[in-house]
Amino acid sequence: MRPWAILLLALALGACAATPTPGPSDRLFADRLFRAPSEPVDASGVFAVSAGMKDYLATEIGDIAGGKGRQQTLVNALRNRGQLRLEYDAAFTRNAAEAFDARTGNCLSLVIMTAAFAKEMGVGVRFQNVYVDENWSRKDDLYFSVGHVNLTLGKRPPKLGTRLDDGEQLTVDFLPPPDLRGSRWRVIEEKTVLAMYMNNRAAEALSAGRADDAYWFAREAIAQDPDFVTAYNTLGVIYHRRGHLEEAARSFSHALDREPRNIPVMSNLAPVLASLGRLDESRAIASRLARLEPDPPFAFFDRGKAAMRSGDFRGARDLFERELDRAPYNHEFHYWLALALAQLGEPDKARRHLALAMENSTTRKDHDIYASKLARIRSSSVH
Repeated sequence: MRPWAILLLALALGACAATPTPGPSDRLFADRLFRAPSEPVDASGVFAVSAGMKDYLATEIGDIAGGKGRQQTLVNALRNRGQLRLEYDAAFTRNAAEAFDARTGNCLSLVIMTAAFAKEMGVGVRFQNVYVDENWSRKDDLYFSVGHVNLTLGKRPPKLGTRLDDGEQLTVDFLPPPDLRGSRWRVIEEKTVLAMYMNNRAAEALSAGRADDAYWFAREAIAQDPDFVTAYNTLGVIYHRRGHLEEAARSFSHALDREPRNIPVMSNLAPVLASLGRLDESRAIASRLARLEPDPPFAFFDRGKAAMRSGDFRGARDLFERELDRAPYNHEFHYWLALALAQLGEPDKARRHLALAMENSTTRKDHDIYASKLARIRSSSVH
């Protein structure tokens, strides 16, 4: 499951008004370089509860006083396909109301929708960033590193005079349980979740060729949480794609100052510095990056595809398996391994990996494509 993407190329009122002193992040913005966004970029609506959501709570959840408890009632609705009928789809990131209307979303969208329901019901919410094995995807020449968030409903311990069920904590996660065994996590604030949402929207807009929109979403991500380093990396990628190298270098350098071992940031900064003629700095970062990550994401996969083109199906199989060793839930890797196995005359193994490609697909479109291919293979094997 994939909640947010890291682009790789992952108030105060006083008696009188005063001009605020610009923070470090403010100096990284260059609004003059981008057109106005084509849609509102407003964090206030992300957790907003729509009329349809309120009606659902009134008609489907109803009066739960003296029942199973608010947390458990909401969790049951999430799990019961006869009620919300939720479906995972990472095609794009939705706010709470959009996820409810579509009954689908990526993990971040579904977490946001669940939190919105919980707050409307008076249930406490806590968000967690879960550290899972690093997973990558890509579209054209954009690479995405993906992470995971979940949430816990309820507060503990209950205060005197509050409902007893407020003391029960239930964690809601839209990742299959086996994927989380042994995972580490840390609590994050709602402002970070908002920053993640805006960063996702920036990444999705850039992937769709809407760099102007992407800029404003990335800017809002930083405004929501200036400590969310991922957004500075995304902002740098946007500048780079538009050819604004100085601005890109400043964004990447700011991110690297915050997280000196951030591999996506280093991967982005080194070529920008080289393009600016700052060759010594670029080489130093590239050398450090090579030590930290000698085989970058998709390295074995790309070599495997090259082996397929040359007819070396055995070599391709071995390379795809190496890529799957470090990214076991990538549907694209399973699909290509299935192709190699089919060429090697191992149809049973090919079918198994094609089924895994379907199982790990992140969009309904990919799922249906793999399902169709698998059905054809199974049909041909019967006759």
